Amino acid sequence: MKKLLEDAQKIKSLEIQGASNVAMSAIEFLSNYAKRLNCENIERCFENLYKAKDILIDTRPTEPAMKNGLKFIINKLEQEKESIIPNYISDIIEKYKNLYNELLQNSKKRIAEIGARRFPSSGQKFNVMTHCHSSLVTGILLEAKRQGKDFKVINTETQPRLQGRKTAKKLLNANIEVIHVVDSAMRWAVRHYQVNMIIIGADSITSEGTIINKIGSRLLALVAHEEHVPFYVASPLLKYNPETNLGLLETIEMRDPREIWNDPPEGIEILNPAFETVSRRYIDGLITEAGIFASSHVPNYFAKTYPEMV
Repeated sequence: MKKLLEDAQKIKSLEIQGASNVAMSAIEFLSNYAKRLNCENIERCFENLYKAKDILIDTRPTEPAMKNGLKFIINKLEQEKESIIPNYISDIIEKYKNLYNELLQNSKKRIAEIGARRFPSSGQKFNVMTHCHSSLVTGILLEAKRQGKDFKVINTETQPRLQGRKTAKKLLNANIEVIHVVDSAMRWAVRHYQVNMIIIGADSITSEGTIINKIGSRLLALVAHEEHVPFYVASPLLKYNPETNLGLLETIEMRDPREIWNDPPEGIEILNPAFETVSRRYIDGLITEAGIFASSHVPNYFAKTYPEMV
């Protein structure tokens, strides 16, 4: 268990970032933990695996892709429970880890193809804005570039950890023109550069169609609403949290204040909320592997696409 707790800390401390990376790492840690187990019987093995799953899930409250992945693995194990030999549990986890990774990668590819269709044909000026770093949004932009579409990207630096720089570097490496601005210049940038479309990623989606994403996302959504700019969210359905359908409220993770000010004067209170909500009323469309639709429809599409995770 000590090694598992050390592995879990890598997720909690943000040493591992990105929804897909976090999900696959958590499953890998579960698999490695299973290899170290020396259970007397299958019931004891499952008891330990459920504890390990809970420890990993608790590392990041706003990572449904990880939660769904771990539940996917456990559900698959439950289906085969009667025939499992304890020493081979890690092999079965590895098999389903690869299957879940395939689901994630296929959804990313599909989302990139669907999202790129929202870009006009080459020859038309087009300005896109994004916030923070999303591998899905980056994938859409790279696919649009691959198709020869002409556009410029405005992206935010994203305080306090400056994830926007990662986006900027990836786009520059693909010869996509990038304008990098501070977070507080969102509204100014949308007006000054006549932004045609805004796309952000999502860390979680609730049953009501509310999305949770990096702090600053709602501000950008409000700017889009004020300036009549289409606002899209790119996310795999695997980031939907089915538990919200039963009344569970998503939590907003508060991170270490030292990310903002490492050596503040005594007596000052520093708050570092990592995420915030964006209401469905400000989202023009959710770009998923199942197509583009209103975010409030996500529970139905999730149930149809991934019935084994409901």
